[in-house]
Parts: sequence; C-alpha cells; structure tokens
Amino acid sequence: MTDRFAVIGNPIGHTKSPLIHGLFAEAMRQAISYVAIEGPLEPEDGFERVVRRFAAEGGKGLNVTAPFKLKAFALADVRSERAALAGAANALKFEGGRIVAENFDGIGLLRDIEANLGVPLARRRVLLLGAGGAARGALLPFIGAGPAELVIANRDLSKGEALVAQVGAQGGALHACGYGELAAMGRFDVVVNATSASLTGDLPPVPPSVFSPAGTAYELAYGKGLTPFLRLARNAGVHGVADGVGMLVEQAAEAFEWWRDVRPPTSAVIDRLAVPLD
Repeated sequence: MTDRFAVIGNPIGHTKSPLIHGLFAEAMRQAISYVAIEGPLEPEDGFERVVRRFAAEGGKGLNVTAPFKLKAFALADVRSERAALAGAANALKFEGGRIVAENFDGIGLLRDIEANLGVPLARRRVLLLGAGGAARGALLPFIGAGPAELVIANRDLSKGEALVAQVGAQGGALHACGYGELAAMGRFDVVVNATSASLTGDLPPVPPSVFSPAGTAYELAYGKGLTPFLRLARNAGVHGVADGVGMLVEQAAEAFEWWRDVRPPTSAVIDRLAVPLD
C-alpha cells in the first residue's frame, strides 16, 4: 500500500519537496506518493479544511511552507519543544486521530553546518541575524551545539531580547543586540543570515568586521547564487560561504525519518540541487 504525503504552501510552484522526497523514497525503497498542494489563502479556515481533508482521506503527513507554518502550529494537537519555541511548524504527522507538529528547520540547518560543511559550533562565536521564525527555529539546536557565545542581532532589539528571555536558563552565553552594536563586537566564527533580506536582494545592515576570514557565512536563502550577504562576506575575505540548499534537504530528511523511521542519504540530493555561488 502506498502512503500519501504532500507539501502545502502558497505559492507552491517553486517547491523542490516532491523531487527531494521522491529521491529519498527511491533510495530507501519506500512506497510513498508525494505531491504539492497549493493551500487557500481565503477563507480564514481554508488551510485547516484542506489539512483535515487530506488526513481524513488517508494522508500520513505534510511538509508546511510559507505562509502556513503558524497556522499549522495552531492547528496541532501535540507540539514538539522546537515547534513551540518557534511558534511555527514545518511538518505535520497524523496518527491516532491527532495532528502532531514538528519544526525541523533548525536541526536541518545545524546538520548542514556541522555534518556537511564540517563546522562544529561548539566553543565558537556564532552570530544569528534576525529574530523571526527562521531564527526561532534554529535557536534550540544551536544552543544544544554548545557555542561559546550565541548572539541574536535584530533591527528591533526588543524582539531579540524577548526571544532570549523566552529561552531563559537554557541559553547559556546567549544574548541579543541591535545591528548598531555589532561593529564593536569583533569577529564571529559563524555568521548566519536568518533574515528575509536576500529574498528581495537586500542586505541586513551588518559591518564587514563581524566576519572572520577563517570562519563561515551561511545564507538561509537558496538557489540565488551569491546573495548580497554572501558577497559581503566574500569581500571581507571569507572563503567558507554556503547557501541554504543543504538545510532544505536536511530538514526534509528529518521529516522523512520522522514519518518512515528510516533516514535517507542527503549528499547526492544536495549536489543535484546546488547552484554555483559566484
């Protein structure tokens, strides 16, 4: 029997998820179907109706992308700690009549940085740009990796401070700052752009002095080549630059394992989707 899975978002035509999960299923000899669903923006309960119908018709799980991650979180009966901190879900599982929510964005990002790029965060200075959903999803996995310092920089300092306060005692050497403070903070070993600036070709207001030439600059956006953020890092002498294609594939692998209890290999899929950073 073929189990049914899907990704839901709006717009959804650009999604790579059916390709990724199709390659995973082929590699692991899993009998699944995986399609893309364009969720309705109206009426207000349109997303919920589509999700519940998919589950009622035998669907086993959904990946969730913009703009429905918050609605997916709110709809769930059970939420993981990662999803709760992010306030958003990027994966749902239907079991025993319940909707279970997870957020694999952060763990996928961490796995790409540490396993694929070979850059452990332990005892390193890490700068996370942005305090929105992407940054929130990354926070618990990053803290668990044991950095010497983890700084959240955001235009609205109060949002960064609220996120630090929410994490509380788990945070260790975690603190927030405004972009204007970065010039006096020295170099970071890893700088991650978790803002949406690159989606519109913009650049977060970070000084080149935050980059260490021996460090890593990571862009969550993918498939856009050398974004303004990555170009800034390159011009600052950073050789280790990466975009988010590895994160995309790794979070998908986490969801696949969550649903199927087998973890697919990712390196060939990442290579297939990667675009040159030049």
